[in-house]
Amino acid sequence: MKNEDLKDPSNMEQEASEETASENTETSAEEKTTEKAPEKEGFFKKKKDPKDEKIEELTDRVKRQMAEFDNFRKRTEKEKSTMYEMGAKDIIERMLPVVDNFERGLASIPESEKNTAFAEGMEKIYKQFQKVLEDAGVKAIEAAGQPFDPNFHNAVMHVEDESLGENIVAEELQKGYMYRDSVVRHSMVKVAN
Repeated sequence: MKNEDLKDPSNMEQEASEETASENTETSAEEKTTEKAPEKEGFFKKKKDPKDEKIEELTDRVKRQMAEFDNFRKRTEKEKSTMYEMGAKDIIERMLPVVDNFERGLASIPESEKNTAFAEGMEKIYKQFQKVLEDAGVKAIEAAGQPFDPNFHNAVMHVEDESLGENIVAEELQKGYMYRDSVVRHSMVKVAN
């Protein structure tokens, strides 16, 4: 047997209690550090890596530029379609006096000359012109016999006529036209009662 094995039992108890006390102090020191660690994290925020901050900044910038470009694309498409509509309406407005003159010319042909080659040619050109306008989305506004609507009709005369109802268009003086859903020219009409 060794000398260490022959130790006094009271010494052994003392050593064991010292070991337990040292373990308790170590444990309590660890608990104190773990308890204080969350406080330190909350108080001292962990700084982000500068690279991560730069990546977030660049990602945000790219997302904003993509959204701005998408808005620009939509806005230019809308402006382009609006400009097309305005251009088409402008051309149609310029062509309407030609249509009016065709109608006046055809109305002035005497009955005896309606079967001549010239009159038939004028009629064919007029019909072709009307077909082109219809294909482009232009249509005449119905006026005679219809109720007066200030959105489509422009009243220039008033007449008393018992055979017609109140606010009924008695006569169309000049045809009005619409391009798609918008009025290009209002019908000039004579309104009854």
